[in-house]
Amino acid sequence: MKNHKTISPLLLCIALPLSLHAQTKNTPEPHGTLENVIVTAEHRKENLQKLPISTSVINGNTLRMFQADGSDTLLSLSGRSPSLYVESTTGRIFPRFYIRGLGNNDFYLGASQPVSIIQDDVVLEHVVLKSNPAFDIQQVEVLRGPQGSLFGRNTTAGTIRFDSYKPTNDFRGRADVSYGSYNTTNMDLGFGGPLLANVLSFRLSGLFQHRDNWVDNRFAGPSDDGTATPRKNALGGFDERDARLQFLFTPTARLSILASGHARDYDGTSTLFYRQSIQKGTNAVPQDFHRNSVQYDEGQNNPQSYHTYGGSINAAYDLNSVKLTSITAYETSHGWSLGDTDGGAAANYPVRGVPNGYGLSRGRLRGLDQVTEELRLANNDKGRWKWQIGGLYFNSHDNTEFDQRAFFLNTAAHNPNNWVLLHDVNTSWGIFGQSSYQLTKRLTLTGGVRLTNDTKNTWLLHTANTIANVATYTGRRYVRLSATKPSWDVSALYQLTSNVNAYARIARGFRGPTIQGRSAVFNADFTTANAETNTSYEAGLKTQLWNNRLRLNTDGFYYVVDNIQLNGNDSNGNGVLFNANKARGWGMESEAELRPISNLLLTAGVSLLHTEIDDKRVYAQVCALNGAVVCTVENPTINVRGSTFAQINGNPLPNAPRYNLNFTARYDLPIGHGDAFWATDWNVQGYTSFVPYKTKEFTSNGNFEGGMKLGYSWKKYEMAVFVRNITNNKNLKGVIDNYMAGVYNDPRIIGISAHTRF
Repeated sequence: MKNHKTISPLLLCIALPLSLHAQTKNTPEPHGTLENVIVTAEHRKENLQKLPISTSVINGNTLRMFQADGSDTLLSLSGRSPSLYVESTTGRIFPRFYIRGLGNNDFYLGASQPVSIIQDDVVLEHVVLKSNPAFDIQQVEVLRGPQGSLFGRNTTAGTIRFDSYKPTNDFRGRADVSYGSYNTTNMDLGFGGPLLANVLSFRLSGLFQHRDNWVDNRFAGPSDDGTATPRKNALGGFDERDARLQFLFTPTARLSILASGHARDYDGTSTLFYRQSIQKGTNAVPQDFHRNSVQYDEGQNNPQSYHTYGGSINAAYDLNSVKLTSITAYETSHGWSLGDTDGGAAANYPVRGVPNGYGLSRGRLRGLDQVTEELRLANNDKGRWKWQIGGLYFNSHDNTEFDQRAFFLNTAAHNPNNWVLLHDVNTSWGIFGQSSYQLTKRLTLTGGVRLTNDTKNTWLLHTANTIANVATYTGRRYVRLSATKPSWDVSALYQLTSNVNAYARIARGFRGPTIQGRSAVFNADFTTANAETNTSYEAGLKTQLWNNRLRLNTDGFYYVVDNIQLNGNDSNGNGVLFNANKARGWGMESEAELRPISNLLLTAGVSLLHTEIDDKRVYAQVCALNGAVVCTVENPTINVRGSTFAQINGNPLPNAPRYNLNFTARYDLPIGHGDAFWATDWNVQGYTSFVPYKTKEFTSNGNFEGGMKLGYSWKKYEMAVFVRNITNNKNLKGVIDNYMAGVYNDPRIIGISAHTRF
């Protein structure tokens, strides 16, 4: 990327993440009360407190506060809702989502995830599409636990729904602009109104983000692209440019057609892996580690570029007693990432006295096309009985290229032709129905069922492997996997008092089989994983107390995932898929919102989680280079054909924090014709393992990060100064275990911000 300048603690806790700050305004509510939170988690508008599902809501204004430093809006969701964790080791184009410890840490472009992402009612399944930026967002809903009855595919963990602002029949707009360290610029905009009164309206939305390169490449030898090193300010920057245009056509009182189109143009730096930022025997960050320098001999300073386009037509027709909805959508994307994945110059980091490392890795999405069609028929919201039925068709196909160039043992030989080209086709269909009946004034029962088929096909179109002494690829060139399984849920909601509701829910979700074809790049056969199912049990309380000054929701859960899909790495750092017999998890979540006085809002949130793999027969390959184990493995190990494997039975799932805490406060002081305000937010993450086997090194414990904002608001305007990662903490977020290389959070960003609404 070019370097240029642009201005451009089951426990009861008083808790609430910023997520429930969601539905509060920037100024105090009348009499210091809280607003109701309305969600569409079951395709209907409902009060959050009357929904028998563990759900969090994150308001767009809150989301944009985390975005002020130019950070990825999706990654910034991590920890802001109980049990939600988000990370990436593939830059901005591959966020990986985890709910209650269930996710997928595979970095393969064809990987599937048990968390479903839905933007404006369109399911985004491919990992690249899941990275579509969230901008001009009105609300984000996090639905925890299996949601397969109503939503798409692969929802064993949960669903995250993003709803953007829609066109209106009066002119409205908003703008959030900020500027900070490293020339970081962020602009999130949206405006629109009527073109033809009560018939046709529009909304145009945009996002622009920029940061200068701020990381030096200190490698002193010749680089793979032939240019001299070291180089100042060679990596770390990005340019994100996104736009969306919507038209709402309402020719009659019964018919509405929402047409939407969007485009993404992104250029930046892929994930930075810092070799020797992890020391054997400890998970402490080395004192001499600095985020602003690397020693990369390959990867051409880790460039990354992706372009995505898409559109949808959401048509609804009211037939008096029922409503028919059709959602047709198309998404396409292409792009590539290049990176020095061993985290540094192979010659500088010898193992057994020889240079080592598979340094250059490239993933190229030559072309991706996704088509979805969903039909729903639902009765109106009046009466004691509510029902809906529907169906979904999904088709995705892509051509994906993987390149790997190596320093192989003491030959230090580059191998530019070590690459594979894969063609993936994923088709799925589902039929579903849900019914809810108010049995008494206090008791409502709900049940839903879905039958889903998920089929995957992968062809190896081309392979070239020229690493010395390695045979020509002899593995499979075509694999097909298919599964058809039901998903279901039953729940009960009981109104204890006018302000206290209790609920219980049992649900089963399904994730289709997965194929890992990238293995061929190292002359290894495809690896696969069969379908998994998750049976989940949860119960909770939803309360609004103290004259609506306190909202407190809490729940406990237990789940069992049968045939769980897991991912590990082989000695080359290549992802390997496998199934374990079971995984179990249990814990609690609590969130609340408190306004003790009219101009003070306090929020906090907590999730406690225990997960464990239950299979004594399953082993995962451990950290090793050239046969040498480079980390401290704390599980029993075995040696198979020169490779070391660890028994992972009883271990926690990767990227499943034992606890997560967040806290926010905002105080408004009337001055003049407006309010001076001070706001702060903090997040603390408990013990987290980044790999399936137990080590001393590849864990974090007590990661924390905070932000602060000081400003003045009047009428429809706001000006402020802010700081993100105020303590400049270095938090380990991911690892490449073979190379003791770590991924870390962004440095401290200080800046100014402005907001207006009209």
